[in-house]
Amino acid sequence: MFSTFFFLLIQYYDRELKPGGANIPVTEKNKKEYIERMVKWRIERAVPCILFIPQVVDARLVSVFDARELELVIAGTAEIDLSDWRNNTEYRGGYHDNHIVIRWFWAAVERFNNEQRLRLLQFVTGTSSIPYEGFASLRGSNGPRRFCVEKWGKITALPRAHTCFNRLDLPPYPSFSMLYEKLLTAVEETSTFGLE
Repeated sequence: MFSTFFFLLIQYYDRELKPGGANIPVTEKNKKEYIERMVKWRIERAVPCILFIPQVVDARLVSVFDARELELVIAGTAEIDLSDWRNNTEYRGGYHDNHIVIRWFWAAVERFNNEQRLRLLQFVTGTSSIPYEGFASLRGSNGPRRFCVEKWGKITALPRAHTCFNRLDLPPYPSFSMLYEKLLTAVEETSTFGLE
Protein backbone atom coordinates (compact mmCIF):
# COMPACT_ATOMS: atom_id res chain seq x y z
CA MET A 1 0.00 0.00 0.00
CA PHE A 2 1.20 3.50 -0.77
CA SER A 3 1.07 4.49 2.87
CA THR A 4 3.47 4.25 5.78
CA PHE A 5 3.41 3.92 9.53
CA PHE A 6 5.61 5.99 11.76
CA PHE A 7 6.27 5.98 15.45
CA LEU A 8 6.21 9.04 17.66
CA LEU A 9 6.30 8.64 21.43
CA ILE A 10 4.55 5.26 21.52
CA GLN A 11 1.97 6.29 18.92
CA TYR A 12 1.68 4.88 15.43
CA TYR A 13 0.32 6.99 12.61
CA ASP A 14 -0.69 5.95 9.11
CA ARG A 15 -0.02 8.43 6.29
CA GLU A 16 -0.70 8.05 2.60
CA LEU A 17 2.36 8.64 0.43
CA LYS A 18 0.14 9.76 -2.45
CA PRO A 19 -3.61 10.45 -2.79
CA GLY A 20 -5.50 7.18 -2.38
CA GLY A 21 -2.25 5.39 -1.50
CA ALA A 22 -3.81 3.26 1.23
CA ASN A 23 -5.80 1.49 -1.49
CA ILE A 24 -2.94 1.01 -3.97
CA PRO A 25 -1.03 -2.26 -3.57
CA VAL A 26 2.75 -2.11 -4.05
CA THR A 27 3.65 -4.26 -7.03
CA GLU A 28 6.78 -5.02 -8.99
CA LYS A 29 5.69 -2.34 -11.46
CA ASN A 30 5.33 0.48 -8.92
CA LYS A 31 7.76 -0.48 -6.16
CA LYS A 32 10.41 2.03 -7.29
CA GLU A 33 7.88 4.87 -7.01
CA TYR A 34 6.79 3.58 -3.59
CA ILE A 35 10.38 3.49 -2.30
CA GLU A 36 11.15 6.94 -3.68
CA ARG A 37 8.02 8.35 -2.02
CA MET A 38 8.83 6.55 1.25
CA VAL A 39 12.40 7.91 1.33
CA LYS A 40 11.17 11.42 0.46
CA TRP A 41 8.50 11.25 3.17
CA ARG A 42 10.94 10.04 5.79
CA ILE A 43 13.43 12.76 5.00
CA GLU A 44 10.91 15.59 4.72
CA ARG A 45 8.27 14.60 7.26
CA ALA A 46 9.43 12.08 9.85
CA VAL A 47 12.68 13.78 10.84
CA PRO A 48 11.08 17.20 11.36
CA CYS A 49 8.41 15.54 13.56
CA ILE A 50 11.13 14.27 15.88
CA LEU A 51 12.93 17.63 15.89
CA PHE A 52 9.76 19.37 17.06
CA ILE A 53 8.87 16.99 19.88
CA PRO A 54 9.28 19.74 22.49
CA GLN A 55 6.68 21.81 20.60
CA VAL A 56 4.24 18.89 20.45
CA VAL A 57 4.77 17.28 23.85
CA ASP A 58 4.93 19.00 27.20
CA ALA A 59 8.65 19.56 27.92
CA ARG A 60 8.21 18.19 31.45
CA LEU A 61 7.28 14.78 30.00
CA VAL A 62 10.34 14.70 27.74
CA SER A 63 12.72 16.08 30.38
CA VAL A 64 12.65 12.84 32.38
CA PHE A 65 14.59 11.16 29.56
CA ASP A 66 18.25 11.60 28.76
CA ALA A 67 19.22 11.64 25.05
CA ARG A 68 19.80 7.86 24.88
CA GLU A 69 16.51 7.04 26.62
CA LEU A 70 14.57 9.38 24.32
CA GLU A 71 16.21 7.75 21.31
CA LEU A 72 15.12 4.33 22.63
CA VAL A 73 11.53 5.52 23.10
CA ILE A 74 11.43 7.00 19.60
CA ALA A 75 13.51 4.57 17.56
CA GLY A 76 13.80 1.42 19.65
CA THR A 77 16.99 -0.53 20.23
CA ALA A 78 19.42 -2.14 17.82
CA GLU A 79 20.78 -4.71 20.29
CA ILE A 80 18.95 -7.97 19.85
CA ASP A 81 18.06 -10.11 22.84
CA LEU A 82 17.76 -13.60 21.33
CA SER A 83 15.88 -14.97 24.32
CA ASP A 84 13.26 -12.22 24.04
CA TRP A 85 13.02 -12.76 20.28
CA ARG A 86 12.54 -16.50 20.63
CA ASN A 87 10.03 -16.15 23.47
CA ASN A 88 7.94 -13.78 21.36
CA THR A 89 7.87 -15.81 18.15
CA GLU A 90 4.95 -17.87 16.92
CA TYR A 91 4.98 -20.75 14.45
CA ARG A 92 2.56 -21.89 11.75
CA GLY A 93 2.10 -24.53 9.10
CA GLY A 94 3.29 -27.41 11.25
CA TYR A 95 6.32 -25.71 12.79
CA HIS A 96 6.64 -25.56 16.57
CA ASP A 97 9.36 -24.52 18.99
CA ASN A 98 10.88 -28.02 19.09
CA HIS A 99 10.64 -28.77 15.33
CA ILE A 100 14.09 -29.61 13.91
CA VAL A 101 13.89 -26.85 11.26
CA ILE A 102 13.01 -24.30 13.95
CA ARG A 103 15.89 -25.51 16.14
CA TRP A 104 18.19 -25.09 13.12
CA PHE A 105 16.69 -21.65 12.45
CA TRP A 106 17.53 -20.44 15.97
CA ALA A 107 20.99 -22.05 15.78
CA ALA A 108 21.57 -20.10 12.56
CA VAL A 109 20.38 -16.86 14.18
CA GLU A 110 22.72 -17.52 17.12
CA ARG A 111 25.61 -17.87 14.66
CA PHE A 112 24.76 -14.55 13.04
CA ASN A 113 26.50 -11.45 14.33
CA ASN A 114 24.28 -8.59 15.55
CA GLU A 115 24.38 -6.84 12.16
CA GLN A 116 23.16 -9.99 10.40
CA ARG A 117 20.44 -10.42 13.03
CA LEU A 118 19.32 -6.84 12.39
CA ARG A 119 19.25 -7.55 8.66
CA LEU A 120 17.14 -10.65 9.29
CA LEU A 121 14.80 -8.58 11.43
CA GLN A 122 14.58 -5.93 8.69
CA PHE A 123 14.05 -8.61 6.02
CA VAL A 124 11.06 -10.00 7.93
CA THR A 125 9.57 -6.91 9.61
CA GLY A 126 10.75 -3.99 7.51
CA THR A 127 12.52 -2.40 10.48
CA SER A 128 16.00 -2.91 11.87
CA SER A 129 15.22 -1.86 15.42
CA ILE A 130 13.27 -3.45 18.23
CA PRO A 131 10.68 -1.47 20.19
CA TYR A 132 12.13 -0.42 23.53
CA GLU A 133 9.58 -2.72 25.21
CA GLY A 134 11.09 -5.67 23.30
CA PHE A 135 9.82 -8.17 20.75
CA ALA A 136 6.45 -8.48 22.49
CA SER A 137 5.68 -4.98 21.16
CA LEU A 138 6.44 -5.59 17.48
CA ARG A 139 3.80 -4.09 15.22
CA GLY A 140 2.57 -5.05 11.80
CA SER A 141 0.57 -3.06 9.28
CA ASN A 142 -2.63 -3.36 11.30
CA GLY A 143 -1.43 -3.23 14.90
CA PRO A 144 0.46 -5.55 17.26
CA ARG A 145 1.90 -8.53 15.40
CA ARG A 146 4.40 -11.05 16.75
CA PHE A 147 7.36 -12.33 14.76
CA CYS A 148 6.20 -15.49 12.97
CA VAL A 149 7.91 -18.38 11.18
CA GLU A 150 5.68 -20.38 8.85
CA LYS A 151 6.44 -23.57 6.95
CA TRP A 152 6.24 -22.75 3.27
CA GLY A 153 7.84 -23.63 -0.03
CA LYS A 154 10.17 -26.14 -1.59
CA ILE A 155 13.66 -26.76 -0.30
CA THR A 156 15.07 -25.19 -3.46
CA ALA A 157 13.49 -21.83 -2.58
CA LEU A 158 14.94 -19.03 -0.48
CA PRO A 159 13.01 -17.93 2.59
CA ARG A 160 10.56 -15.13 1.84
CA ALA A 161 9.14 -12.42 4.06
CA HIS A 162 5.84 -10.65 4.57
CA THR A 163 6.85 -7.42 6.28
CA CYS A 164 3.28 -6.27 6.90
CA PHE A 165 2.73 -9.39 8.99
CA ASN A 166 6.24 -9.87 10.48
CA ARG A 167 6.21 -13.34 8.94
CA LEU A 168 9.09 -15.42 7.59
CA ASP A 169 8.11 -18.21 5.20
CA LEU A 170 10.75 -20.85 5.80
CA PRO A 171 10.95 -23.99 3.63
CA PRO A 172 11.49 -27.31 5.45
CA TYR A 173 15.19 -27.59 4.60
CA PRO A 174 16.67 -31.07 5.10
CA SER A 175 19.87 -29.90 6.86
CA PHE A 176 21.24 -27.13 9.04
CA SER A 177 23.86 -26.21 6.45
CA MET A 178 21.24 -25.73 3.73
CA LEU A 179 19.01 -23.67 6.04
CA TYR A 180 21.94 -21.52 7.14
CA GLU A 181 23.11 -20.92 3.58
CA LYS A 182 19.63 -20.06 2.24
CA LEU A 183 18.78 -17.83 5.21
CA LEU A 184 22.08 -16.00 4.98
CA THR A 185 21.60 -15.47 1.24
CA ALA A 186 18.13 -14.02 1.80
CA VAL A 187 19.40 -11.73 4.56
CA GLU A 188 22.50 -10.58 2.68
CA GLU A 189 20.55 -9.90 -0.51
CA THR A 190 18.31 -7.43 1.32
CA SER A 191 21.36 -5.29 2.07
CA THR A 192 22.14 -4.89 -1.64
CA PHE A 193 18.76 -3.35 -2.45
CA GLY A 194 19.07 0.27 -3.46
CA LEU A 195 17.51 3.19 -5.25
CA GLU A 196 18.47 4.27 -8.75
